[in-house]
Amino acid sequence: MGKIICFISDQFADFEITLACHKLKNIGGKEIVMTGYDREAVVSESGLTYKPDLTVKEARQLTEVEGLLLPGGPIRSQRVELTELIVQLDREGILLAAVCNGPQYLGRAGVLARHSFTTSCGVERIRELGVEDPFPRGRYKEERVVTDAHVITAKGRAFIDFSFAVMDYLNIYGEDVDERTRLFHDIMNR
Repeated sequence: MGKIICFISDQFADFEITLACHKLKNIGGKEIVMTGYDREAVVSESGLTYKPDLTVKEARQLTEVEGLLLPGGPIRSQRVELTELIVQLDREGILLAAVCNGPQYLGRAGVLARHSFTTSCGVERIRELGVEDPFPRGRYKEERVVTDAHVITAKGRAFIDFSFAVMDYLNIYGEDVDERTRLFHDIMNR
């Protein structure tokens, strides 16, 4: 069974990845591994409490990893162990999927210097926060979802499109895609 690592931290936007996790687990048969900097419970943006299964350091030892999901949340600093996990998976060509402000982690790990991307975090917001911009803006595309090789990024409002892009990339529906699902997917990508 393939594994999907999902990084969670305080105030992460859980709603942005629940559809993807649901479909990956229940249709794709993937094991969802919630991963945090430590094993302490975190409270999401919606107020729900999540407990990581593994630490990021432990997740680096997993086998059969098929992807990493990075939900949005606050613009924040990044620990070296998350950067190391991202670099490791990138080197292996494993799916790196980030939504809303989640691409910040890919930017700090250097992945976005080689891939086109989108994000919900604009230059103005970075200025307001007074933090270093983690995004190489020359690679930015003003699109709902951007897929570039094994890297998928999406704006926060496109979390449904993001879920379908992840499922498409991992071929979850294969050739037996329900016509209603295909129609919905086509409408969302206009």
